[in-house]
Amino acid sequence: MAVVGLSPNPSRPSYRVAVYLQEQGYRIVPVNPNTTEVLGEPCYPSLTAIPHPVELVDIFRRSEEVSPIIDEAIQIGAKAVWMQLGIVDQAAGNRAEEAGLDVVMDKCTAIEHRSLAKAGKL
Repeated sequence: MAVVGLSPNPSRPSYRVAVYLQEQGYRIVPVNPNTTEVLGEPCYPSLTAIPHPVELVDIFRRSEEVSPIIDEAIQIGAKAVWMQLGIVDQAAGNRAEEAGLDVVMDKCTAIEHRSLAKAGKL
């Protein structure tokens, strides 16, 4: 799972969500052009710089910054994009769906994971 906008700052939501998901067994691939490593993983400046396939792109950037991230997700052949709480770009989401990606907007991966785990659906 590529986490775009993953901050190395433990007080940031992106960091806390990524730690939770990593603890659940997910491989986290940080994407942030301003750092070289987060959570013990090498950090990449963009999705296109990641040297291996990525299934899910988890986005922690402002809504107005989502469109080029969606374009990169389509370019690398991701299977899904997830825009975190408060992040909505309907046009970019539609483009991703038209390209065959699953799209989630305005939801937190950690909250949804906890909910599914509690319901016994994981």
